[in-house]
Amino acid sequence: MTFSRRAPLLLALLLASLPAQAAVIKFATLAPDGTDAMKVLRDIDDEVQKKTGGELKFKFYAGGRQGDEKDMVRKIRVGQLHAGGFTGVGLGEIAPEVRVLDAPWLFRDTAEVDYVYQAFSKDFETAFEKQGCRHRRKILFLKQGYVLLGWTEVGFINIFSNTPVRSKEDARKLKAWVWEGDPIAESAWKALGVHPIPLSITDVNTSLQTGLIDAVYSAPLYAIALQWHEKTKFVNSMAIANASGAVLVSKRFFQTLPKSQQDILLEVSRRRLGTLNDLTRKGNTKAYEVLRTAGLKLTEPAPQQLPDFEEAGRTARRALVGRLYSKELLDRVEKSLETFRSQKKKPS
Repeated sequence: MTFSRRAPLLLALLLASLPAQAAVIKFATLAPDGTDAMKVLRDIDDEVQKKTGGELKFKFYAGGRQGDEKDMVRKIRVGQLHAGGFTGVGLGEIAPEVRVLDAPWLFRDTAEVDYVYQAFSKDFETAFEKQGCRHRRKILFLKQGYVLLGWTEVGFINIFSNTPVRSKEDARKLKAWVWEGDPIAESAWKALGVHPIPLSITDVNTSLQTGLIDAVYSAPLYAIALQWHEKTKFVNSMAIANASGAVLVSKRFFQTLPKSQQDILLEVSRRRLGTLNDLTRKGNTKAYEVLRTAGLKLTEPAPQQLPDFEEAGRTARRALVGRLYSKELLDRVEKSLETFRSQKKKPS
C-alpha cells in the first residue's frame, strides 16, 4: 500500500485519537456577576464539566452583555446564543401562556406559588417545547422549541416610589416605569388608573436620576442589585405579583447533545436551580432589612383600600386573556387556587 493510499486511514486514526472538542452552551442573562443566580449557574457549569469529562460546558454572558431579554431570544433563534436565564418578559416572547404565573395579584404566598408550579408543570413544559419565538405578534420557527432546565423565581414584586402608595389615588399620581413590551405590568398599572412610561430595563437608573420616572416595580433583592433602591424613598409591602423566571435551552441545540449529556444537563440544572429558588426567597426576605437600613420607608394599603387592589387584579388578569393566555387556562389556575385555599382553611 502506497503512502497516498494509506493517508486517509492514517488521518482517520489520528483524528480518532484526538480528544473530542467540548460542546459549549452560550448562555446569556441579565443577572450581574456576583449574584446568587450567577454563583449557582457557575456551580452548574462546574458539575456538568466534571460529570461529562469536560465535554460539555457553559460560556456565560452576565449582566445584560448580550442585550435585553428580547435581544437574547432573537440571538437564540438565529443560533448566536443557545440558552438563557429569563424573567417573565423573556418567557412571554417564547411561550406567552406561561405568563399566567405573573398575573397581577394572583398569589398570596409562596405556598400558593409552589402549588401552581407543580399542578401545572406539564402545561408549562409543553408550552416551552412546542412554541417558537414571538416577534411582532407573529410566531416564528414554531418547531424550534425550548427545553426547561429549571424555574428561577424572581419573587414577589413591590412598588418602589418617591411618594407613598397606600391607595389607587396615590398610585395615579406616579410617573411609573413599565418594562417596554411587558403587557403584564402595563395591565397592572392601567388597572390602577396609571399610565406608565415604557422604557428598557437598562434605562431605568438614568430615568430615576433625571426624574423622568419616580416609581418602579421589582423584587427587593433585584431592586438592591440594580441600585434602584438608592433612587427611591418608599416601598409598598403589598406584592402586585409574583415574578416567574426560568432557564431555557434551545431544543435545536439540546438535541445535538448525546443522550448522556442531555440527562446530566437536566439533572444537574433542575437540582441546583431548585436551591437557587430557596436562596432567592431568603434573599428577598433579608432584603427588606437592607432597605430599611438604607432609609426606605415601608408602606401598606389601608384595610379599606384592599378591595380596590383586589378588583384591580381581577381587571388586569382578564385584560390579558387572548393576549397572553387563554380564558380556559386562567380559569383553571384561579379555580385550582380557590380549592387550595379552601383546603388550607380546613382544620387538620
